[in-house]
Amino acid sequence: MAEFEMIVQLQAQIWGSLEEAVPAHMLLTLHKEGGIVLLMFDGDAPVGFAYGFLARTSDGRLKLASHQAGMLPPYQSRGMGTQLKLAQRKAALEHGLELITWTFDPLQGRNARLNLHKLGAVCNTYLPNLYGNMTDALNKGLPSDRFRVDWWLASERVQARIEGRWKSPEATAVPLLNPPQIRADGWPIPPEPAPLPAGEPRWRVEFPTDLPQLKQAAPELALAWRLHTRQIFEHAFAAGYTATDMLRHEGRNFYLLELS
Repeated sequence: MAEFEMIVQLQAQIWGSLEEAVPAHMLLTLHKEGGIVLLMFDGDAPVGFAYGFLARTSDGRLKLASHQAGMLPPYQSRGMGTQLKLAQRKAALEHGLELITWTFDPLQGRNARLNLHKLGAVCNTYLPNLYGNMTDALNKGLPSDRFRVDWWLASERVQARIEGRWKSPEATAVPLLNPPQIRADGWPIPPEPAPLPAGEPRWRVEFPTDLPQLKQAAPELALAWRLHTRQIFEHAFAAGYTATDMLRHEGRNFYLLELS
């Protein structure tokens, strides 16, 4: 039980709110009733966690719905988030599961890089303002739009990503759907909405490189990017595109959209 309490404290430290943390008794119940709860340590110190519960796909197959995964800030961008998700993949495969799904903020570039580029998850589901107005330190100030990603654990795509055999396309080789303007202070301004051109098999979609800084420096611009990218992804997914990668070029962030 003490370890489930550690996960409660990690939630408060990572998201800046104890009030919205999932309590220890729920994590314990989730674990003993078939879910997967993981806790990562550095020595004796808890530094990260992930948990998910059994759920079903629309056609009735079992999957793991991964509800939260987090790492303390000093341990982020060190490859430990990848280790945590790979441990979750191993546990899910041992449970006989082939699919893990989860949601994340599509404007958070670090998460996008991990989920799509490193792990090989894909997305064709956009959920606008999924959780309503959130008040924790990481999420407050913007509608809680989310990508719902699918991680097909035993697929060749995922295996190739994990083993480093996957080669992403050069960003400049893919046409850019939404070229921004650059303000005098260096922040990009999203272009005016435009219809999605037909017939192109791949597109790049640009999004801000540092959402937390943008929210602090220009909250109205952060909101403009939220609404701009919401429109793009809703239209693109409805037209049959899937977000398959997150590319970087000259310090800029792009999603790769490909026709399914």
